[in-house]
Amino acid sequence: MNPHGDATNTGRVVSVRGSVVDVQFEHKIPPIYSVLRAGQKGEIVIEVLAQRDNRRVRGIALTPTQGLARGMPVQDTGGPLKAPVGKALLSRMFDVFGNTIDRGDALTNVEWRSVHRPPPPLATRSTKSEVFETGIKVIDVLVPLERGGKAGLFGGAGVGKTVLLTEMIHNMLGHQQGVSIFCGIGERCREGEELYHDMKDAGVLPNMVMVFGQMNEPPGSRFRVGLAALTMAEYFRDDEHRDVLLLIDNIFRFIQAGMEVSGLMGQMPSRLGYQPTMGTELSGLEERITTTETGAITSIQAVYVPADDFTDPAAVHTFSHLSASIVLSRKRASEGLFPAIDPLGSSSKMATPGIVGDRHYAIAQQIRSTLAQYDELKDIIAMLGLEQLSPEDRKIVARARRLERFLTQPFFTTEQFTGLAGKLVSLTDSLNGCERILADEFNDYPESALYMIGTIDEAKKAKPADHQDSPAPQDDKAGSVSKPAIKEKSGHES
Repeated sequence: MNPHGDATNTGRVVSVRGSVVDVQFEHKIPPIYSVLRAGQKGEIVIEVLAQRDNRRVRGIALTPTQGLARGMPVQDTGGPLKAPVGKALLSRMFDVFGNTIDRGDALTNVEWRSVHRPPPPLATRSTKSEVFETGIKVIDVLVPLERGGKAGLFGGAGVGKTVLLTEMIHNMLGHQQGVSIFCGIGERCREGEELYHDMKDAGVLPNMVMVFGQMNEPPGSRFRVGLAALTMAEYFRDDEHRDVLLLIDNIFRFIQAGMEVSGLMGQMPSRLGYQPTMGTELSGLEERITTTETGAITSIQAVYVPADDFTDPAAVHTFSHLSASIVLSRKRASEGLFPAIDPLGSSSKMATPGIVGDRHYAIAQQIRSTLAQYDELKDIIAMLGLEQLSPEDRKIVARARRLERFLTQPFFTTEQFTGLAGKLVSLTDSLNGCERILADEFNDYPESALYMIGTIDEAKKAKPADHQDSPAPQDDKAGSVSKPAIKEKSGHES
C-alpha cells in the first residue's frame, strides 16, 4: 500500500452496513474527505462523507468490507484520497488508489496529489476556440469538436460508443504529440484488457495512461476514479504544458455510482431515484476539464442513455456541460451505416461560420437540409413508392442516400471483425467529397460505390451504373437500406 499521510489519530468501528461504516474517535474528528484505513494491513479504505456528531463520522468504503467488525481499530491517514502524478505514469494502468494493475514494475519517482482539487480560476483560462480534428468524416464535417472542450457520445447499449472512443484514441495519438488518459468508470474488465493490448499493438501506449474502476468494485471506488484520472490529466496540462485527451467511458456510471453512494448514505432521492446532489457532483468533475494558458484537456465522454430516453435527468445534466453532442442511433446501426451517428440529432457549438469558416458551414448546413428533407419524404416513399415523387424530390433522395453512405467509414479498431482496412480522412477531403455529392457528380455511380470508403476518389474505382433511370433504387419502397446496402451491411457486421 502507498503511504497517504501520518497515522496518528485512531478510532473504532461502531457499525457496518454494506459499504457504509460509522467510526467513533475519542480525540480529534477527521474532516470530510479524509481517508481512513482498517484491517490487519490497512487494506480496507474508507472515505469520510459526513460528521454525525462531535465524535462520530460516517464514511463509504472504497474497497470490499469483508472482515470488518464492530470494535476494530481504524487509522486516520491525515489526508484525502491521493493520486500519483509524474512522467512515470505513461504507458501504465492504475486503479483508484494509484496502484499499478498491469503487472509491471513498481512505480517510482512520482508525487502524490489530492484528487479533490478546485477548477482553474477564470483568469487563467483560454478564450480561443479551436477545432480538434479526428479524421472521422461525419464528426469533422457535421459535429466538429473543440480543443479543450467536452464532447459527449450519447447512445443506448450496443450502438458503438466504446468502438468510437477507441478509434479516436488511435487516430489522435497517431498525429498528436499530446498525452491520452483513458478513464474506465464502471466498465467491464474485458474492455480494459482489450484496450491495453490494442494500444500496445498500435504503438501508442508510451503516450497513454489508463485508470480503471471496474464494474465489480464498490460504488465509492467507481465514484472517485474519475477524479483520480483528472488529477493525472491536470499534471500533464499544468506542469508538463502538454495537451491532454481525456476519454471517459462511461460518465453515466459516475452518476450511477453517486446515486448508489447517496442511497447508502441515506439521502432523500430526487427524480427517478437520482441523488439530490447530482448537478453539483457532475459540475465538480466537468468544470476541471478546460483549456488554460499552459495547455488543454480535451475530453470525449461516452454517455449511456437509459432506455434511449434523452429526457432522463442523467442525460439532461450531462448535455449542459458539453460543447458537442454526438448522438448514436440504433436505427442507423441496424441499417449498417457505421459509425451510427445521427447527423440531425447531433450538434456542436463549434459549427458556426466564425469558427469553422463560411465554406465548411455552408456545406454542413446543406448536408443537414438534404438529410432532413429525405427524412420527411420517407413516409411518402413507404406509402406510395419512389415513383410518385417529383423529379426534384428524387434528386434530393439520391443525394441524401449517397451522403449517408459516404459518411460511413471503416475503422482501424474493427479491421479484425470487418476485414476492411481502416481509413483516416482529412477535413479537406471530407468536405470535398460532400461538396461533389451535393453537386450531383456521383449520380451515375451506384450507392454501394460510396459505402465504407475513405476519400471520394475511392468511389471512382467502382464503374458507373450502366443504366439507372432513377437516381435511387426502385426497390426502396420503405425508405430503408436498398438491397445492395443490405448485402454490404451483413458483410460488414460478420
